[in-house]
Amino acid sequence: MRLIDVAEHPDAAQVLWDVLAARPPQFSISHKSMPSWEDHCAFVRNHPYDAFYIIEVDGRPVGKIYLTFPPAAPSLPGNEIGIDLFPDAAGKGYGPAAVKLLMEKHGPRRYVGNISPNNERSRRMFQRLGFIHVQDSFALEL
Repeated sequence: MRLIDVAEHPDAAQVLWDVLAARPPQFSISHKSMPSWEDHCAFVRNHPYDAFYIIEVDGRPVGKIYLTFPPAAPSLPGNEIGIDLFPDAAGKGYGPAAVKLLMEKHGPRRYVGNISPNNERSRRMFQRLGFIHVQDSFALEL
């Protein structure tokens, strides 16, 4: 397994688009619908995360993983890990391996799993990796 920086992957925008399109809508935290291709490409170009990788296994993209910027204060959430795999890559151990690789690459710090409450499989994966449940978040859009 390799984590390839999005900025260095020649087909990053397309791979990330395909991962986003394949994600079940009930697992989405940040999207209510697919963004336009132009908005998606602008998002990728903006380097929105501290670390943003395509997960590759045997030369084939199987998903993406990111790490948010460190928090402004130690008591604030930050260093959130977000991970999405293609459906045919789920259940093969790629998720836990990618999370471990990301944490090895970025060293000791506080990590938080950024998980949809509807994604029980991801919740269990983070728990098996030693993460503990610390917060539930609620949103209201007016």
